[in-house]
Parts: sequence; C-alpha cells; structure tokens
Amino acid sequence: MRVYLYILSEISSALVGWSIGQFFLSDLGWLKQFPELVLFPSVAISLAVGTVATEIFLSNPTRTKVNFRIFRLPLGIAAVLGLLIGLASGGMAEFLFMPQTRESLPIVSNWFVRIVGWLLIGGAVGIAEGFTWRWRSVEAGDTKRFLQRCLTSIVAASSAGFIAALIFEVLRPTLTNLPPEWKGIEDVVGFGLLGFLLGVVFSFSTSPSYMAALRAGAGFEYTEPNPAPPINSPTIQRVRDGRPLLKFVSNGYSEQIEEGLSIQLPVRGEITIGSGKNAAIRLPGIPLHASSLDLSSRQAILTPNKKYFDTIAVRGETLKSNNPVPLKHNDILTFYTTNQSEANGKNFFRFVYYNRFLDPEA
Repeated sequence: MRVYLYILSEISSALVGWSIGQFFLSDLGWLKQFPELVLFPSVAISLAVGTVATEIFLSNPTRTKVNFRIFRLPLGIAAVLGLLIGLASGGMAEFLFMPQTRESLPIVSNWFVRIVGWLLIGGAVGIAEGFTWRWRSVEAGDTKRFLQRCLTSIVAASSAGFIAALIFEVLRPTLTNLPPEWKGIEDVVGFGLLGFLLGVVFSFSTSPSYMAALRAGAGFEYTEPNPAPPINSPTIQRVRDGRPLLKFVSNGYSEQIEEGLSIQLPVRGEITIGSGKNAAIRLPGIPLHASSLDLSSRQAILTPNKKYFDTIAVRGETLKSNNPVPLKHNDILTFYTTNQSEANGKNFFRFVYYNRFLDPEA
C-alpha cells in the first residue's frame, strides 16, 4: 500500500507542477521564450512539497492534527529548495539551449541537457526530503542517521530522475510522431514517468526504520533518593567492554531512565534486566537478575529467571513459569520490586515494548 500511495502522490505532484508551469506559460504568457525556466521550478517545487507532505502523513497516519501543526516549516523549506534548484537547473538548460552556446559547444546535445536537467530536479526533491527530515522526526537528532538519510534520499531521487530521463529519451521519437491532437502528451508522459519512479524509490528509501525499544512508563517518575541507598535510580548501561550497548532514542548521552524516555534496543544480542551492577537495564529493588531479552531479527523473547518469574507481569498477567515469552508490539512489561530499601518507595517499574519504528514525538 505504501508503494501505491507514494507512486500516486508523486505522479500527481509532477503533473500538478507541469500544469502550473503551463498556466504561467500559456495562459499568462510569462517567459514563453524561456519555458524551462518556468517548468523546471514549477515541477521541482510541486514534487518537493508533495514528497515531504506524503512522508509526513504516511509515517504518522493517525496523528492528523499533529501533522498539520508540524508540516508548515518542512513544506516551506521544501518549496524554497525546489524553487532555488529548479531555477538553477532551468537556467542551465536555457543557457545550453541557446544558439550561441550550441555553436560554441556543439558536443552538448539536446538529450544531454534534458537528462542533466531531470537529474537535477530529482536531486532537488531528494535534498528537500532529506534536509527537512530534521524537523519531522526526533530520530534525526542522531547526526550520523540524519546524514545517512539525506544521502540516501539525494542518491535515490537523483537516480530516479536520471533513469526517467533515459527512458523518456527512448520514448521521445514515438511521442513526437503522434497526431497533432496529441500535442502536449510528450511532457505529460515525461513528468508522469518521473513522478512514477520517484514514488517507487521514495517508498523504499523513506520507509520507517525498524527499531525495537522499551518505553519507560509508570514507576519511573522522579522521586527524591534515600540518604545513601546501594542503588538509588534506574539506569541503563551505555557501554560494555568498550562497545556501545544501550542508549535512549532522544537522549543518547544520559544513563538515568525517566518516564517517557525510550531505550533503543540492539538488533541482535542479549539484554539483561535486574538490579545488579552488570545488568544492562538496572532497576533498583528488583532481583539482581530478573530476566533477559533475547533479541534477533525483528523479534524479542523475554526469558525470566527461573527463581523470580513471579516478579514479572506481561500484558498485565503475572508469569506462572519461567517459559520464554515472545513479545509483541505494545506489550506492557511490569517488574515488581522485592527490596523496598533499594527501590526508593517504588512497587514496580513498567515498560511498553515496541517492535517497529518509534518516533518519540508520537
């Protein structure tokens, strides 16, 4: 479904941009002698804005009001980037199409100019999508992840523009030989093809990241610590044996678990939960080793300690045995405390398990 929606959105955006360009050229008569200087910015703006809007609403389909609140700045930035790069690519095309330029640079052919222009349009859309992601997701706070997303979007969109231009050049002789009543179909097919390929690549390159996480809930509210308890706050172990182990999705430099924070889990490996100093997730007052989370490809299995399984509840039901429990998205995990002197008055700690992309703004 995501692929179809992206394709429909991108084709519609491309054709809307072309229609706007035709309105300026044909109806208003603006810059008729420089058509690329009008068409390229119109299509680039429409595609950039349409792409960003589509990604926002597809990533958060149930948060319509929030989407309308946050999408103004990203759409504005996308429009400006589309305009600037569209004007640059259109200006370059017009310059290369000028007779004086063609005389001095006979090696530059019409098809070469069109291919470079479409590649730049694709690049404009990719830059707009990748750059504005910073304002659409807290995940973009990770500089490495943000740069990776930007590069992926730019390469994917530029490739789509390049491939669309090559296919169009193959089809162009056939389209130019159509009857006069089909005049104008050439641009419609070309920009429709560009939108189709952009929809295909964006449906995959912008697909939500898979991220397993434990979101801290009840029990992690702030309380004043006891005078000097052995362990006075729930924490995570960020580094083990010199390697990164755990971090928070939106607060990567902290160790203390607070209500509302989400602990990003690794894709593979074992995470221990307990009150011992070697536990990856340390919760004061629960057994030294209460359970472990065995993580594999898109799956997490809770394995309770055989001595303390009755201190754990999954989906609101206390465990009756130490049998491993496969976790599902939105499962609630509760760890009950057994040592009140360490627990700072807490009776339990509760997490919500997520097994798909988690945006802390949600």
